[in-house]
Amino acid sequence: MRAPKLTRRSFFKATAAGTAAAAAVGILAGCTHSSEETTDSDPVVVDADSAVSVTDAFESVSTTLEATSTWTIPLGSVLRPAEGSWIPVTTAGSSATPMVKGSALSLASGAISEVVSAPVGSAAMMAIYDVRCSDAAYAWVELDLATRDWTLYAAAFSAGTLTGETSTLWQGTSDYDPAPFAVSGSSVVWQVQPAASGTKTAEHSFCYLWHLGDASAQSVVESPGRFATRPEVSGDAVVLAPRVRASEGVYYGVTAYSLSDDLATKLDQLVMPVTVKPFRATRVGERLCVSVEANYGSGGLLGQMGTYLGTSAGGFARVALEPSECCCGKGDVFVIKSSSSYLVVDLANQTYASLPAADRVVDYGEFPARAGDCDLFVSFSTVKDADTGYPASVTVRTFQL
Repeated sequence: MRAPKLTRRSFFKATAAGTAAAAAVGILAGCTHSSEETTDSDPVVVDADSAVSVTDAFESVSTTLEATSTWTIPLGSVLRPAEGSWIPVTTAGSSATPMVKGSALSLASGAISEVVSAPVGSAAMMAIYDVRCSDAAYAWVELDLATRDWTLYAAAFSAGTLTGETSTLWQGTSDYDPAPFAVSGSSVVWQVQPAASGTKTAEHSFCYLWHLGDASAQSVVESPGRFATRPEVSGDAVVLAPRVRASEGVYYGVTAYSLSDDLATKLDQLVMPVTVKPFRATRVGERLCVSVEANYGSGGLLGQMGTYLGTSAGGFARVALEPSECCCGKGDVFVIKSSSSYLVVDLANQTYASLPAADRVVDYGEFPARAGDCDLFVSFSTVKDADTGYPASVTVRTFQL
């Protein structure tokens, strides 16, 4: 059963009080990659002896990475992954209304700009739930805390402010998860999938693509079930993990699609062993970076907890640590989050190093604000006051890779 499409009528009914503030975007018919599409990829089962264990086989060295910039920003700020010189941030409101604001951090100055000061939606319990941006576009999800209904908005973005008209890309009820989404250049990619519990659990999921200024979005990937991972943009690729080979069992295909032709071309695909669900997935260069957060009873090495770097054709290196967030990197160098710091893996030189966390952050940990290809790694953490031991601020650090 297909997910319901947006119509003008449904938009006017839902946004009668705010149509001047947010114009509705239609959805083109058809889907670039439908659930009936066949795949030439077979499930990959990796023997334990055929993958390199980074911590066992590589040399442990001291890191050469040093922070190029360090900034202190207000407590409660949460950075999201981004590709450019602006990082999307949710910041705490000055009062209960609004409780969260959509902001952006400049990597040139370390200054935070308030982008969406209050929800567009008029419901009393409406809150800004999630934000993403590039240097040209800003998108955000608003969630009604009472009904769990949600809306995805987007607008052009420049120099820390919205420019032009705000567009409503999708509206969903509590039967659908708030959309996982990503922004790259002038494009927004998002997934609409049924909630794990509710009345729509049997429906298919869809990934949509929209470009700034377009009157319509397009359906690009259909999954006969929920996607395993959120969309991740890396360079010219968008990495998704839809269900594949549905007639044979539960298989997830970690797939890199080309953003330059609106996801028409598959750049690479890794079909996971049966029942093995990837936790995070992206691409660095031409290597996939896939993490598994649980130990499965089958599936060979890919059915074991860890992060896997490589391709089905070229083999994998494995970091046997519990994964936390999506990895990033440049060329042969991968940055992988561990419990409170990072592991920096150099596949070419077969070395690994620990990138220490900032001072007084062990209780809360460090988190990346990059995913996939990047020249400048960005990290943030909640820092405790040295005297009281209570959380006091957020530290942002950047590292040149």
